[in-house]
Amino acid sequence: MAIRKNRRFHPEIPTSSLSDIMFFLFLFFLIISTLANPNVIKLTLPKAQTNETTNKDHISISVTEDKKYYLNKEEVPFDQLEQALYDKTTAANDKTVVVRVPADNKVQDLVDLMQMGVKLKLNFVIATSK
Repeated sequence: MAIRKNRRFHPEIPTSSLSDIMFFLFLFFLIISTLANPNVIKLTLPKAQTNETTNKDHISISVTEDKKYYLNKEEVPFDQLEQALYDKTTAANDKTVVVRVPADNKVQDLVDLMQMGVKLKLNFVIATSK
């Protein structure tokens, strides 16, 4: 009497470590994507024929469409903006400030910022896109 044993091969793919690998890849791409674009304040800048680049170590003021003011990516209320700007320019010993105002905003918003620059004797540069 010949008894046959069932020796069929059932291939299996071990997937226990796959979730760990996917988690580490997700973290890696998440960290790299935040480092790739440090300017996270999205603005539609006014257009210009020519552009000049500035050095990376500058002080920037950004104004959003809903009139939130950011000084080097830190939100600052408008009434405290002049003092914060004075503190940053004296600490950095840099008199050049890049102003990023959306193309849709009123001219008065830009004029208010320029008046602060005149009081503090700063050089303002308006950021544009090509």
